[in-house]
Formats: sequence, C-alpha cells, structure tokens
Amino acid sequence: MSVAQDASFPGERVVPEETPVALTYNGSTHAVMMASPSDLEDFAIGFSLSEGIIHDPADLLSMEMVEHDLGCEIRMWLSDRSGSSYQMRRRALAGPVGCGLCGVESLAEATRPVQTVTGSLRVHPGAVKIAMTDLSDAQRLNREARAIHAAAFWRPSEGVIAIREDVGRHNALDKLAGALARASEPGSDGLVLLTSRVSLEMVQKTARMGASILVAVSAPTALAVRVAESCGITLVAVARGDAFEVFTHPDRIDFHPA
Repeated sequence: MSVAQDASFPGERVVPEETPVALTYNGSTHAVMMASPSDLEDFAIGFSLSEGIIHDPADLLSMEMVEHDLGCEIRMWLSDRSGSSYQMRRRALAGPVGCGLCGVESLAEATRPVQTVTGSLRVHPGAVKIAMTDLSDAQRLNREARAIHAAAFWRPSEGVIAIREDVGRHNALDKLAGALARASEPGSDGLVLLTSRVSLEMVQKTARMGASILVAVSAPTALAVRVAESCGITLVAVARGDAFEVFTHPDRIDFHPA
C-alpha cells in the first residue's frame, strides 16, 4: 500500500532480495555474508582476492555453488600454495569470530597494511562528473528497487566497463573486483566508482585492485582518508552534480583547462 497526501492506494514495488552466502575454503567456513544472490562467482573471487586468501583467480582449483533452504554455500578449493598460506593464517588469528569487518578475528588483521598504488592516470574534473552520471545510468537493479549499492569501473576512453550491484556496499565492490580479475582487466587505468560512503575496507579493496582513483557519492571516514593517503590512492568523495571533494593525492585531478 502506498500513502500520499493522506490517501492510500494499492500498489506494487520491487523489493531487493537478501540471502546468507557462506564462503568455505578447503572444507572450512570462513565467513557468512548477507548478499544479493547475483554474480556470486564474481563475489567469491573478489572476496577471496580482497581478503588476501588468493592472489589470482587461478589459485582457486574449483568452485561449487550449493543451494540450501536458508541460503547459498560457495565451496572453494585452493591450490597447494594458497591452501598452505590460508591454514597458517587461520592458526595465527586469535579469538572468536566477531561481528565487525566481516568476521576479521583480530585488530591487527583488520588494519593490516595494503599495497601501495602508483598509477599514473590523470583525469579532468569533467570526467568525474561524466563517470558518476554513467554510474547512475548503469544501475539497473537500483532503478527497480531503490535500495541497492553499486560499484563500477570506468575508463576515460570507454565509460563503464563493469558494474556490480548488491544490498551490501562491500559485496558490490568485491563482485566488481572478481569480475575484473576474471576478465584479466587491469585496475590501474580507470576509476572505481561507489554509490556509498568510503570506509577503511573500501579503500583496502580498491588498493588490492590496483586502482589509483576512487570516487564515491558520500563522504569518507577519517581512517579511510589516512589509509588512502598512505597507500597512494586519490580519494574523491561527496561527488554529486558538478561538485566533488578531493581528500588525498589531488595531483591525479588535472584542474588545468584541456
């Protein structure tokens, strides 16, 4: 039922789906995430990359999607190299799984350093506006449900080359990372675009993709700004209409007339 100006009338609305997705490695459950049940192979690979469990999609020997009444289980088997590293990492983590940072089990693990990004891509301010407009136009699921986050990869010469949507902003970015990795698309020659605020994890995931410019609709946290500064990412946020704010490494935004 819809209500407007003190009147009600029947109607229909698309409601986004949300389902538990369990990610298991070599028979052990690593995390259970609430996610949109689409592009789950991209999600599994992107999550594995962003968590440092694998370094390349080839490190996954196999992947199986198992549907359950309560959700979906993604069963992954790791190569010998990744499997050994994963077991050592699990033994090193202390304490029970908490509710923060998607099951990260220690403070040191949550704030582990990320790789330094050294991309040389530079864009004009107008390109940021065009990119965010393209992002909005490409949000198919959000147009229907109005409750979906998106992460996209945009190249100045091509526009949006990949976009993934999810009820969770972290999941959308993991799905994007997985899609780019599966297509062997480098992250260094384009912009990562987000419909959300920018937290620490979003900067960490962007850095692991090798992208040097991150643009978001909403504001960043102070920790996200500090990490973006330290790892070399140009952080652009509050990008709405013709305006945006540059928080770190402004040299990649070319403010000189073309």
